[in-house]
Amino acid sequence: MPEESHHQRDQRIAKLWRNLDTAEQGQIDVKGLKKGLRKIDHPLKNADSLLHDVLQAVDTSGDGQIQYNEFRVFIEHAERELFQLFENIDRDNSGTLDKEELRQAFARSGVVVSNAKLDHFFDEIDTNNDGKISFDEWRDFLLFVPHGTPNLRAIISYYSAAASVNQEGDVHVNDPLQGIGYFVAGGLAGMVSRTATAPLDRLKVYLIAQVSPKATIDKAIKEGSPVTAVRHFGQNLVDACKDLWRAGGLRSLFAGNGLNVVKVMPESAIKFGAYEAAKRFFANLEGTDPRHLHATAQFLAGGIGGVVSQCIVYPLDTLKFRMQCETVSGGLRGNKLIAQTAIKMWRQGGLLPYYRGLGMGLAGMFPYSAIDLFIFEGCKRLVLTRKAKALNVHEEDVEMGNFITGAIGASSGAISATMVYPINLLRTRLQAQGTVLHKPTYTGIADVTRKTIQNEGWCGLFKGVTPNLLKVAPAVSISYIVYENSKALLSLH
Repeated sequence: MPEESHHQRDQRIAKLWRNLDTAEQGQIDVKGLKKGLRKIDHPLKNADSLLHDVLQAVDTSGDGQIQYNEFRVFIEHAERELFQLFENIDRDNSGTLDKEELRQAFARSGVVVSNAKLDHFFDEIDTNNDGKISFDEWRDFLLFVPHGTPNLRAIISYYSAAASVNQEGDVHVNDPLQGIGYFVAGGLAGMVSRTATAPLDRLKVYLIAQVSPKATIDKAIKEGSPVTAVRHFGQNLVDACKDLWRAGGLRSLFAGNGLNVVKVMPESAIKFGAYEAAKRFFANLEGTDPRHLHATAQFLAGGIGGVVSQCIVYPLDTLKFRMQCETVSGGLRGNKLIAQTAIKMWRQGGLLPYYRGLGMGLAGMFPYSAIDLFIFEGCKRLVLTRKAKALNVHEEDVEMGNFITGAIGASSGAISATMVYPINLLRTRLQAQGTVLHKPTYTGIADVTRKTIQNEGWCGLFKGVTPNLLKVAPAVSISYIVYENSKALLSLH
């Protein structure tokens, strides 16, 4: 060992033993080891699973206790191995390690470590913050690596396990953005994406509210005339656009967008916030990093995020639909129309009209959010893995461009929205019932389903799906681009 006599080493090891043997019983069990490590503020103090590995490595007699002679043999062997590894990394023979030497050592050993993780690892060992790692710092931090002969792969594994618990012994989320950051990023994403696609959302609601006998397009399909079917299909969209324009021009196309922004700010923020919280919860259960959750946990986390946000903002959602279905009649506009619609709903039954169709909303929201986030995260992970292999870097050091992020987000959103569209159509009709644009009323879910199929056929369940898909692709892609970039920006502060 550098600049240390046998006597000095004996004194140091004896002092370390006295600090660990807090009960002064001459032997240490797992609980005693944990108390001793807390006393010296060692990184392993909360890593219960690793403590058992340490005990097993030191306790050569197998009696479940560490005696001083066992402890001394283990320490001397571990220090020799750590010193040899230290010398191999110290290429300039300066007696200290800098960050570049450590980076090159990991590269030579074939261990891929992200720049962020290497920075954290280096800073954790460099206790005096002088930008260099002395052997004393190296030894004190890595003394209890319970993997036999120390190597860099075992050391980074040890560090990851030790650093994954916080002061309370809970799994720590190694994500740079915490708490309010998720809500801010999610809210910004929702505001930008919904405002950009407001006219398409308005068109979708208008088409959903239209109730008529089976349309000409259905007849054309049955008669086997695809050209006529496509022509009438497109004509329905054109006629709807003309109707909305006549109702108030450009302002009519953005009717309800103010409410949409007010609604979508908490909705998107709560959705992403609850999603991240659910990922942390499942990560705690699995004892893993939230970025490497099991597929089932990822799916459930996405669903939970959607359900939580839907329950909280549903009244604003209903108010927006009903307000949009009143604007075509002329008269009041803007805030006055919102106030009148809200009062009318309250008079119809207090809070009940605001939550009409909530069951259908939740039935559609869970699979939509789960499928959307599941596909997005899965595709994102696939892209990052392939790029990391191609560039020979860690996944955390790969940057995914806005184009790829937007394309993945658009695809996941379009697929999930189409799969649950009939549920959302029925929900919207329950919310909008009794308005000027949608006069029919329903007794419940079964009634609206029966009347929709009876009057408009099965195709009626997909009325308005075209503007919805045209809206979903840019809305979701913008949302994910803003969210990912907001996360990156906020994580810097």
